[in-house]
Amino acid sequence: MQDLRTGKERRYAHPLLVALATIGGFTILITLAFFLLILWTTKGMVGVSSVYCGDKIGVVDVKGLITDPESTIKALRDFRYNEKIKAVVIRINSPGGAVGASQELYEEILRLNQEKPVVASLATVAASGGYYASLGARYIVANPGTVTASIGVIMKVPNIAALLEKLGIKTTVVKSGTFKDLGSITRDMAEDERALLQGVMQDIQNQFVTAVSKSRNIPEKQVSAIADGRIMTGHQAMDAKLVDQLGNFSVAVDKAASLAKIQGRPELVYPKKDRISIMRELLQEAGAKTLGNVLRQLLGFSTDNPVSYGI
Repeated sequence: MQDLRTGKERRYAHPLLVALATIGGFTILITLAFFLLILWTTKGMVGVSSVYCGDKIGVVDVKGLITDPESTIKALRDFRYNEKIKAVVIRINSPGGAVGASQELYEEILRLNQEKPVVASLATVAASGGYYASLGARYIVANPGTVTASIGVIMKVPNIAALLEKLGIKTTVVKSGTFKDLGSITRDMAEDERALLQGVMQDIQNQFVTAVSKSRNIPEKQVSAIADGRIMTGHQAMDAKLVDQLGNFSVAVDKAASLAKIQGRPELVYPKKDRISIMRELLQEAGAKTLGNVLRQLLGFSTDNPVSYGI
């Protein structure tokens, strides 16, 4: 059958494809524009040498959950090898994280402190692994309302056996040893498995207590009395000798300058970031804000006046 449509009609025969192509084109243009903007705005932030010739204090941030400390450890090592850096302030705002990662930070801070003074500045939260990391410093400063301490270890193992049973799903396990499927979420935990895990948790707890005892010069028996996972304010931690002084970031900087015998006002130096790291942080921040706005809209909250709680 002969196609009687005109050229104009054939041109718009697939409006969905035209719409998709248009959206795709705009997306590419917006993406390119965004990356060009990032490169332009961060050009002066990367690899710029300071014109300041005096003594410098390095500042390293430890933020969020401690899971992958590689970049932080690199920053600490760079400051350790930099002769112009006379002291370092570790700014900690973390509720904790993985045991091994927290211990890595602790060890690296301790190693740095053996060569130049390190002062830990505890921000809003510096608990559990966050406090563990601060123990490597020579001096610890906390705000009176900082949430800190939480000396303890925890492991959570979910159990979805009842759910799987309702769905008619069964699992078959073939293992080479009794404890090879330790922590399985598809069945109840056996008593010998619980005892094994409790032993592991207790050993890590003992390591934590020992680190607190050595760093704060407190008998282990005294540390054990408060090492039950309890949180403390900075003021309470001061009374328990878990921190040295109450104060903010500026107080920590002044103390670092004093320990390093710096005369005059020192310059604060932050680790250099490449463009990829900066763009990643910006994208993560933008993504978090977008997701938050979407959730608030879905849950019926207004984004113009979000509800928040705090002091």
